[in-house]
Amino acid sequence: MTDTVAGPSRSADERPLGINELLDRVRAGFDRVEPREAYEGALAGEALLVDIRYAALRERDGLIPGALVVERNELEWRLDPQGSHRVPEATGHDLRVVVICNEGYASSLAAASLHQLGLRRATDLVGGFQAWKATGLPVASQAALGIER
Repeated sequence: MTDTVAGPSRSADERPLGINELLDRVRAGFDRVEPREAYEGALAGEALLVDIRYAALRERDGLIPGALVVERNELEWRLDPQGSHRVPEATGHDLRVVVICNEGYASSLAAASLHQLGLRRATDLVGGFQAWKATGLPVASQAALGIER
């Protein structure tokens, strides 16, 4: 039997994976991007930035202008190019998706899940939104973008 994220399932006498080992394994499957690279890719129309942070963090810290906001629990349904609930931006399996969480942990697991759907160019942002913001890249409040609470 195969575990959908970590590979072959383990027998009862094997040590379970810890989260750090799981992150190492899934991150080995794609090239993560730094904030500046993600920004430049989005500006050039070569990458779709997808913010999976929950609403309270978006309200507190702001948004990345132009990023698609998709709650984590809806990500696979919204980005599956074959899915009936996909967003218009989910145009094909060759789409370059950069998943952004708050600090770059949950986004790695989310990108691995997108790989399983055939989105082979999916990746995540090293350091997440906090690294984006610390780099001095554009951030806007929800009000400035015309988004109501």
